[in-house]
Amino acid sequence: MPMLEIRRHSKRNGDEAVHLSQEGVELARWSGTLMGPFETVATSVAPRARETAIAMGFAVTLELPTLPNVNGFLQESQAASYDVGAPFTRLARLVNRRGSVASDYAHALARQWSDLMAPLGPGDAALVIGHGGHIECGLVTLFPEANHDDWGALFGYMEGARLHYDAAARRFHDIEFVRS
Repeated sequence: MPMLEIRRHSKRNGDEAVHLSQEGVELARWSGTLMGPFETVATSVAPRARETAIAMGFAVTLELPTLPNVNGFLQESQAASYDVGAPFTRLARLVNRRGSVASDYAHALARQWSDLMAPLGPGDAALVIGHGGHIECGLVTLFPEANHDDWGALFGYMEGARLHYDAAARRFHDIEFVRS
Protein backbone atom coordinates (compact mmCIF):
# COMPACT_ATOMS: atom_id res chain seq x y z
CA MET A 1 0.00 0.00 0.00
CA PRO A 2 1.56 3.37 -0.98
CA MET A 3 2.28 5.95 1.71
CA LEU A 4 2.26 9.75 1.60
CA GLU A 5 4.32 11.73 4.08
CA ILE A 6 3.34 15.37 4.45
CA ARG A 7 5.59 17.79 6.32
CA ARG A 8 5.65 21.48 7.08
CA HIS A 9 8.81 23.22 5.87
CA SER A 10 11.71 23.82 8.25
CA LYS A 11 12.62 26.91 10.26
CA ARG A 12 13.33 30.36 8.92
CA ASN A 13 14.21 33.64 10.62
CA GLY A 14 10.75 35.17 11.06
CA ASP A 15 7.50 34.95 9.12
CA GLU A 16 8.72 37.27 6.38
CA ALA A 17 11.92 35.30 5.62
CA VAL A 18 11.90 33.58 2.24
CA HIS A 19 14.75 31.13 2.92
CA LEU A 20 15.55 28.65 5.67
CA SER A 21 17.74 29.72 8.57
CA GLN A 22 20.89 27.75 9.37
CA GLU A 23 18.98 26.17 12.25
CA GLY A 24 16.27 25.22 9.75
CA VAL A 25 18.78 23.58 7.42
CA GLU A 26 20.17 21.55 10.32
CA LEU A 27 16.69 20.50 11.49
CA ALA A 28 15.73 19.42 7.97
CA ARG A 29 19.04 17.54 7.56
CA TRP A 30 18.39 15.63 10.79
CA SER A 31 14.76 14.90 9.88
CA GLY A 32 15.80 13.55 6.49
CA THR A 33 17.95 10.89 8.12
CA LEU A 34 14.82 9.41 9.70
CA MET A 35 12.76 8.90 6.55
CA GLY A 36 12.71 7.84 2.94
CA PRO A 37 13.29 6.70 0.32
CA PHE A 38 10.63 8.43 -1.76
CA GLU A 39 9.64 7.83 -5.38
CA THR A 40 8.15 11.33 -5.56
CA VAL A 41 9.22 14.44 -3.65
CA ALA A 42 6.86 17.37 -4.18
CA THR A 43 7.11 20.87 -2.74
CA SER A 44 5.24 24.11 -3.00
CA VAL A 45 6.80 26.80 -5.19
CA ALA A 46 8.10 28.66 -2.11
CA PRO A 47 11.89 28.50 -1.79
CA ARG A 48 11.71 27.39 1.86
CA ALA A 49 9.79 24.24 0.86
CA ARG A 50 12.30 23.29 -1.86
CA GLU A 51 15.22 24.11 0.45
CA THR A 52 13.70 21.87 3.12
CA ALA A 53 13.52 18.85 0.78
CA ILE A 54 17.07 19.40 -0.44
CA ALA A 55 18.44 19.83 3.09
CA MET A 56 16.67 16.57 3.99
CA GLY A 57 18.71 14.91 1.24
CA PHE A 58 15.93 14.46 -1.31
CA ALA A 59 15.87 15.78 -4.86
CA VAL A 60 12.63 17.59 -5.71
CA THR A 61 10.83 15.74 -8.49
CA LEU A 62 7.72 17.89 -8.67
CA GLU A 63 6.78 21.45 -7.81
CA LEU A 64 3.11 21.75 -6.91
CA PRO A 65 1.52 24.82 -8.49
CA THR A 66 0.05 27.44 -6.20
CA LEU A 67 -3.70 27.05 -6.26
CA PRO A 68 -5.47 30.07 -7.77
CA ASN A 69 -7.69 30.66 -4.74
CA VAL A 70 -4.85 30.79 -2.19
CA ASN A 71 -5.43 34.47 -1.33
CA GLY A 72 -9.12 33.90 -0.62
CA PHE A 73 -8.19 30.90 1.49
CA LEU A 74 -5.72 32.98 3.51
CA GLN A 75 -8.33 35.69 4.11
CA GLU A 76 -10.99 33.22 5.23
CA SER A 77 -8.61 31.26 7.45
CA GLN A 78 -7.37 34.46 9.11
CA ALA A 79 -10.93 35.51 9.84
CA ALA A 80 -11.66 32.04 11.29
CA SER A 81 -8.63 32.14 13.60
CA TYR A 82 -10.84 33.80 16.22
CA ASP A 83 -13.19 30.80 16.28
CA VAL A 84 -13.30 28.72 19.46
CA GLY A 85 -12.26 25.11 19.97
CA ALA A 86 -9.32 22.86 19.20
CA PRO A 87 -7.21 23.99 16.20
CA PHE A 88 -8.07 21.13 13.84
CA THR A 89 -11.74 21.33 14.82
CA ARG A 90 -11.78 25.04 13.91
CA LEU A 91 -10.19 24.21 10.55
CA ALA A 92 -12.73 21.44 9.95
CA ARG A 93 -15.58 23.90 10.50
CA LEU A 94 -13.90 26.30 8.08
CA VAL A 95 -13.37 23.79 5.26
CA ASN A 96 -16.76 22.14 5.74
CA ARG A 97 -18.62 25.35 4.87
CA ARG A 98 -19.86 24.43 1.42
CA GLY A 99 -19.15 27.05 -1.20
CA SER A 100 -16.46 28.79 0.83
CA VAL A 101 -13.10 29.57 -0.74
CA ALA A 102 -11.42 27.66 2.11
CA SER A 103 -13.45 24.56 1.30
CA ASP A 104 -12.62 24.77 -2.40
CA TYR A 105 -8.94 25.34 -1.59
CA ALA A 106 -8.70 22.44 0.90
CA HIS A 107 -10.42 20.04 -1.51
CA ALA A 108 -8.12 21.09 -4.37
CA LEU A 109 -5.09 20.54 -2.13
CA ALA A 110 -6.36 17.09 -1.17
CA ARG A 111 -6.83 16.29 -4.90
CA GLN A 112 -3.20 17.31 -5.57
CA TRP A 113 -2.07 14.80 -2.95
CA SER A 114 -4.33 12.06 -4.33
CA ASP A 115 -2.98 12.65 -7.83
CA LEU A 116 0.57 12.09 -6.53
CA MET A 117 -0.41 8.59 -5.43
CA ALA A 118 -1.70 7.33 -8.80
CA PRO A 119 1.66 6.16 -10.24
CA LEU A 120 2.86 4.60 -6.97
CA GLY A 121 2.81 0.89 -6.33
CA PRO A 122 2.59 -1.13 -3.13
CA GLY A 123 5.36 -0.16 -0.73
CA ASP A 124 6.17 3.07 -2.60
CA ALA A 125 6.15 6.45 -0.87
CA ALA A 126 5.81 10.13 -1.72
CA LEU A 127 6.83 13.20 0.28
CA VAL A 128 5.13 16.60 0.20
CA ILE A 129 6.72 19.64 1.82
CA GLY A 130 4.11 22.33 2.38
CA HIS A 131 3.05 25.09 4.74
CA GLY A 132 1.43 25.36 8.15
CA GLY A 133 -2.29 26.04 8.01
CA HIS A 134 -2.50 24.68 4.49
CA ILE A 135 -1.53 21.07 5.09
CA GLU A 136 -3.78 20.88 8.14
CA CYS A 137 -6.78 21.96 6.01
CA GLY A 138 -5.97 19.26 3.49
CA LEU A 139 -5.87 16.66 6.24
CA VAL A 140 -9.24 17.58 7.76
CA THR A 141 -10.68 17.41 4.23
CA LEU A 142 -9.32 13.88 3.74
CA PHE A 143 -10.54 12.75 7.16
CA PRO A 144 -13.85 14.58 7.69
CA GLU A 145 -15.23 12.01 10.15
CA ALA A 146 -12.18 12.00 12.45
CA ASN A 147 -12.30 13.37 15.97
CA HIS A 148 -10.36 16.54 15.18
CA ASP A 149 -10.35 17.56 18.85
CA ASP A 150 -7.84 14.76 19.43
CA TRP A 151 -5.42 15.88 16.71
CA GLY A 152 -3.67 18.43 18.91
CA ALA A 153 -1.91 21.63 17.91
CA LEU A 154 -1.25 22.82 14.38
CA PHE A 155 2.05 21.62 12.96
CA GLY A 156 5.35 23.13 13.98
CA TYR A 157 8.39 23.12 11.72
CA MET A 158 9.08 19.71 10.16
CA GLU A 159 5.95 18.19 11.71
CA GLY A 160 3.23 16.54 9.70
CA ALA A 161 1.53 13.24 9.02
CA ARG A 162 1.88 9.91 7.26
CA LEU A 163 -1.08 8.62 5.29
CA HIS A 164 -1.62 5.26 3.66
CA TYR A 165 -3.40 5.11 0.33
CA ASP A 166 -5.79 2.45 -0.88
CA ALA A 167 -5.31 2.59 -4.66
CA ALA A 168 -8.34 0.38 -5.37
CA ALA A 169 -10.67 2.62 -3.34
CA ARG A 170 -8.75 5.78 -4.35
CA ARG A 171 -8.69 7.15 -0.81
CA PHE A 172 -6.36 7.82 2.08
CA HIS A 173 -6.68 6.12 5.46
CA ASP A 174 -4.69 5.46 8.63
CA ILE A 175 -3.33 8.88 9.51
CA GLU A 176 -0.28 8.95 11.80
CA PHE A 177 0.96 12.27 13.14
CA VAL A 178 4.66 13.10 13.20
CA ARG A 179 5.51 15.52 15.99
CA SER A 180 8.86 16.78 17.22
